[in-house]
Amino acid sequence: MRSELVVDVSPKTITTALTEDGRLMSLQRESRDATYAVGNLYLAKVKKLLPGLNAAFVNVGHPKEAFLHYLDLGTQFGTFSKFVAAVRSNHKRGGTLPSISDLTLQGDIDKHGAIGDALEQGQEIVVQIAKEPINTKGPRLTTEISFTGRFMVLIPFNNKVSVSQKIKSNAEKVRLKRLIESIRPKNFGVIIRTSAEDKRAAELHAELNVLIKCWEDAVAKLVHATAPELLYEEESRAVGEIRDVFNPDFESIVVNDAEVYEQILHYVSIIAPDRKDIVKLYSDDTPVFDKYNITRQIKSSFGKTVSFRSGAYIIIESTEALHVIDVNSGNRSRGITDQETNAVNVNLLAAEEIARQLRLRDMGGIIVIDFIDMAKSENRQALYDRMRELMATDRARHNILPLTKFGLMQITRQRVRPALDIVTTETCPSCGGKGHVMPSLLFTDVLKDKISYLVNDLHVNGFTLYVHPYVDAYLKKGIISEYYRWLFEFGLNKFKIVADESLPLLAYRVVDSNRVEIDLKEEKDTNSSTSKKERRSREQHTDE
Repeated sequence: MRSELVVDVSPKTITTALTEDGRLMSLQRESRDATYAVGNLYLAKVKKLLPGLNAAFVNVGHPKEAFLHYLDLGTQFGTFSKFVAAVRSNHKRGGTLPSISDLTLQGDIDKHGAIGDALEQGQEIVVQIAKEPINTKGPRLTTEISFTGRFMVLIPFNNKVSVSQKIKSNAEKVRLKRLIESIRPKNFGVIIRTSAEDKRAAELHAELNVLIKCWEDAVAKLVHATAPELLYEEESRAVGEIRDVFNPDFESIVVNDAEVYEQILHYVSIIAPDRKDIVKLYSDDTPVFDKYNITRQIKSSFGKTVSFRSGAYIIIESTEALHVIDVNSGNRSRGITDQETNAVNVNLLAAEEIARQLRLRDMGGIIVIDFIDMAKSENRQALYDRMRELMATDRARHNILPLTKFGLMQITRQRVRPALDIVTTETCPSCGGKGHVMPSLLFTDVLKDKISYLVNDLHVNGFTLYVHPYVDAYLKKGIISEYYRWLFEFGLNKFKIVADESLPLLAYRVVDSNRVEIDLKEEKDTNSSTSKKERRSREQHTDE
């Protein structure tokens, strides 16, 4: 299977798309100024205890107070809280920082204890984001700190070494466990990930040192921190995506931004130096998602109704905690006289698309699927087995129940961040949804006016005007096209027009030679305001 990762960096967001044999399988979109991401560490302050929920509200700086349950404190919370207090007090006395390896771990906290026995209002604690803020809820927290690498997960205040169950060879499990036991510092636990299989000791040791350095940097920052304050920030979503999905079969990693390209190249150079050549910087004018046919797949995959092979389709409805998927045969039943056969075929195809949709949209919580009714129990079992097989490669924790007598399948899937919701319908850019638009024939006059304003008034050179592919084709049709007339009128090297599939029909956007977007409305308003001020100033001077 040919896997590619395409990273689209815009001024406000970073979007990573994973394709397998050209088919979009995963999409992650992150705001460039996003905070409170999973894995971030904070020095926080307990705001309020909730004995009824056996939990506490904690201030990490988010507008909504974060939630910390007693069971998320971790077994060694007593040792951890004393260590945090020692680091803070040693700073005030000017002493040296304590080391975890010198500590004696206390006994595990009582599993059936109360939140009031462990925390008090106003207490400063170090917490990690376990779930990002979702809708009206603040972040979900844990104090069982972990640092995730490609080959392992490091857990301070823990002495246990465990190996991924996906590694099948018992001999390899024993080798990895003995190796990590011999190199890990005291009081640092390690979970060995599947990707560590067959890796050399030097590679594992190098990553272990990197993760320990992350912990030491966070502790050093803790010395001078004032709650609430960020102590450690998880890697960018683009790098995190590579860390979780990277494998030797990757054909390419394409990035359209130089800064993010350097981050990814640096990371790949560390984890797989012999594969760093697959990281490529994309510099063409055509949008990178258009080039790799991702924009079209997003438009067809994120609507309420999703069609798949032979005319069948599924309908997806979502609430905050529940997703409902309805399977329909569409016109596939034509030519098939056996109803049971038709139901089995459609359901098996739908299962494949649903497994893809769960990954693609990162849907979490409870998913209820209404498959087409099947009379035979062996067919229902075959569908259940097929869904389990398709979901086996899903990295999110999940649980699948067999079909009920009503033909419903229930799935629970881990949710650590909001489901990706992309609106595929478009509001008319000319009327704003009111129902009346300017004559489309005059749109070319609008574009010409914008080009004239940029070239003659703002003196911008080398900019790119992005338009819908239909408009692009219209402007460039014929031997002497409208596009060439504009080039001769305004200058051959002043601008170029490029198609962008993500734009609505009568919409456009402009970027300068440095790929920075130009807001023409803002520019004109500023220019108009300046002209008015200058005119008033001249009038006042004349009156005087």
